[in-house]
Amino acid sequence: MHKNIPTHERLIVALDVPSATMAKEWVDQLGDSVSFYKLGLELSMSGEYFTLIDWLQARGKKIFADLKFFDVPETVARAVRQLTHRPVHFVSVHGDDAMLAAAVAVKKDLKILAVTALTSLNRQDLTDLGFQCEVNELVLSRARRALALGCDGIISSGLEVAQLRNRLGEQFIVVSPGIRPVENRQEDDQKRVVTVEQAFASGADYIVVGRPLRDATDPKSAAEAIQQIIARTLQRTQER
Repeated sequence: MHKNIPTHERLIVALDVPSATMAKEWVDQLGDSVSFYKLGLELSMSGEYFTLIDWLQARGKKIFADLKFFDVPETVARAVRQLTHRPVHFVSVHGDDAMLAAAVAVKKDLKILAVTALTSLNRQDLTDLGFQCEVNELVLSRARRALALGCDGIISSGLEVAQLRNRLGEQFIVVSPGIRPVENRQEDDQKRVVTVEQAFASGADYIVVGRPLRDATDPKSAAEAIQQIIARTLQRTQER
């Protein structure tokens, strides 16, 4: 798979808001500083999810449907099949091998991203869930299986991206959430985080940013600053 990703599209902004009206306000405020948006579970409960997708598509924006499908394989396949009729670029699946294979079988041009380990989980959380391994081992195992099944890429904290690239190569998509421009705050629910520079230097293709922009005094200027960091980091990486 050849990846020719415009630099400007590598920033995916999370529209983690309760209504399409609020989402549209954010998109209008960010303007041309952002061209790729993530729509997750909260918006899917608003009743305006697909209306918002069409609205974004009409404005030339790309959409990541972060719905983390997890159900019996046939149900996952039917859900993915429904999305193939929508202007969606990525969709996330958070399931076992059978669920991932079912999604891949019907995806058409839609790109399937397999969730490895949520960035809200740390080593103690995995122990509590019954996983007797380190986080990086779990991420590598899940990524390897997902790619073998035909998934287009994976979702992974930037902490694990370098290992994934070293062990599995370059020809798959990596989307990294949990991006923070400064050291993680104690009250933050994201535990495994990295900076913009760390994510791209490690080999991420895209980053997902939400809270740092929502908390910014001037969100558009903050998004433009992130875009500049991305461009500089990619240039330095290419010059090595």
